[in-house]
Amino acid sequence: MDAAEVQHDGSSPSKKVKSNPNALNSLREHTVVVADTGKINDIQKFQPQDATTNPSLILEAAKLPEYQALIDDAIQKGIKAYQLSKQPVQKQPKRTNSRKKKDEPENQEIVEPELPQFNFNTLNPEEQKSVIGLVTDQLSVNFGLEILKLVPGYVSTEVDARLSYDKQATIDKAKRIISLYEQAGISKDRILVKIASTWEGIQAAKALKKDGISCNMTLIFNYHQALACAQAGVRLISPFVGRILDWFVKNKSGEDYTKQNHPGVKLVTSIWNSFKKFKYDTIVMAASLRLVDEAAELSGCDRMTIPIKLLNDLQGLEGTVLEPKLRVENLEKLNIEKITVDEKTYRWEMNQDAMGTEKLNEGIRKFAQDLETLENVIKQKLTQNNQ
Repeated sequence: MDAAEVQHDGSSPSKKVKSNPNALNSLREHTVVVADTGKINDIQKFQPQDATTNPSLILEAAKLPEYQALIDDAIQKGIKAYQLSKQPVQKQPKRTNSRKKKDEPENQEIVEPELPQFNFNTLNPEEQKSVIGLVTDQLSVNFGLEILKLVPGYVSTEVDARLSYDKQATIDKAKRIISLYEQAGISKDRILVKIASTWEGIQAAKALKKDGISCNMTLIFNYHQALACAQAGVRLISPFVGRILDWFVKNKSGEDYTKQNHPGVKLVTSIWNSFKKFKYDTIVMAASLRLVDEAAELSGCDRMTIPIKLLNDLQGLEGTVLEPKLRVENLEKLNIEKITVDEKTYRWEMNQDAMGTEKLNEGIRKFAQDLETLENVIKQKLTQNNQ
């Protein structure tokens, strides 16, 4: 197998192209395909290696009747978590002798305290906010649990975007997400916690790695931003190809941005080349892909997270073979400077990059807005449950 085809986590692109030649299966020869969706039916159809979610995708899926059971379950578990958090901590009596008594049963059943009847409408605003937060976390995990039944690899679950500039709050939220998966019997090895690639987010991911928690650093729009992630040892980064093009079309119109001139394709190519040249272990997963040409020009990238429309477009191109454009053997002729990115360098380079700064902040705002809309949906359900 070509060195470019071996993935960092040991997974390899599938070999379906010979039995069913189309552009999607051809792409899978060189790149691990990830589904960018929260809809279970779409994942069943395309059978990706991994899947990614975010508040926008979960909000879209949560509006559909087939996912109401996931919302109801999240509400029940969120309420229970809130009520248990309000129970007084019962201290276990100390033993004078550490040995177990002969008549003590081997497996003592843990009896949960009897919880009072819950009425969301009697809570004050801060208490309501706490309940909604617990339900929202559980809902994100519920979608992830359903997805994990269908994919053999990772599922990415996103941290609250409103915490993007708070390192410790990001760490705490990531650990809560992992604990919810573990309570459901899922190892943290199957989860990527999605964090916005602010400096604070990158440092949170670096700290989480020490606890064995892997992160998907999202909203990558800048080369130095990507390097900072790799040098922090994060598991995976997601540079946003299509959103980069959006900015250039809007702000620098009249240019030819097709194929190799596509600014998003150029950035991902530069990042991939640098990571392979300097042997960073961080996986490069191209995101925000919309066009067949974008996927074709980035064939050979470690991973691509692809929306359903583009998956359908690629699958419909029967007989099309996509040759890998990103290849390890091409690195020898590239003169790439090795750069160390500290906090000062990160902040300066982002300051100098209008596109990177604007799209990062815009992405955080959009995810936060969709999360708040999802919270309003949950609040409405909680309110109605007590009427």
